[in-house]
Amino acid sequence: MFSARNVTRVSVAGGIAATALLLLTGPASAHVSVQPQGEAAKGGYATINFKVPNERDDASTTKVEVNFPADHPLASVMPQPVPGWKVVVTKTKLAKPLTLHGSTITDAVSKVTWTAAGGKIGPGEFQQFPLSVGQLPEDADQLVFKTLQTYDNKEVVRWIEEPKEGAAEPEKPAPVLKLTAATGDEHDAPAVQPTAEADSKHADPAHDDAKADDAESSSASADGSDTTARVLGIVGIVVGAAGVAFGILTGRRRSA
Repeated sequence: MFSARNVTRVSVAGGIAATALLLLTGPASAHVSVQPQGEAAKGGYATINFKVPNERDDASTTKVEVNFPADHPLASVMPQPVPGWKVVVTKTKLAKPLTLHGSTITDAVSKVTWTAAGGKIGPGEFQQFPLSVGQLPEDADQLVFKTLQTYDNKEVVRWIEEPKEGAAEPEKPAPVLKLTAATGDEHDAPAVQPTAEADSKHADPAHDDAKADDAESSSASADGSDTTARVLGIVGIVVGAAGVAFGILTGRRRSA
């Protein structure tokens, strides 16, 4: 049987082991990463977020530089403004032009840099940097964005190691964007949605027939009303003329 002293020793040893495990796994789980809002489908457009945590207890992050893959260039990259940060999008001439929506693209984004302009990522904090990107490649399963993180003490952490399938995670892994299968409508630009009235008119041929019948009925009613008005007018004239004649005849009889 274990004595109280042995139980205490086991507890202390377990605590030390757990602490060591946390220290070993902590830094690995705090690296720069990239995730899409929703999905990032092949051949389409997506909004992605770069999540940058601060790993230092005595320094703040003041610059983030994301390098785009040269083997799968992206022609369209639009940053969302981040308060307290200045963003610069750098483009590079392509060795081989791209064709996008019928247009020839001769340059593509090679780098996006955020620099602190009143803001920073302090100890124990993180910041997200959103981008709208496209057109995503159709012949790749993922995109690797090598990233440099600069602290205000001039330290630069290079998140540039590409993860290998089946291998352990690198010490400084580069952010990886996983691409999902195409759904078939990625190339279509957002269209203006028709109103419910317009949509029902075009979607239901019976609507047009009903409208035509209503028009015919209205026309027939109008014609009928017009004919009735004419008849009543003629009747009125006849009655009026008869009244005048009756008046004249009565006057003559009285004179006689």
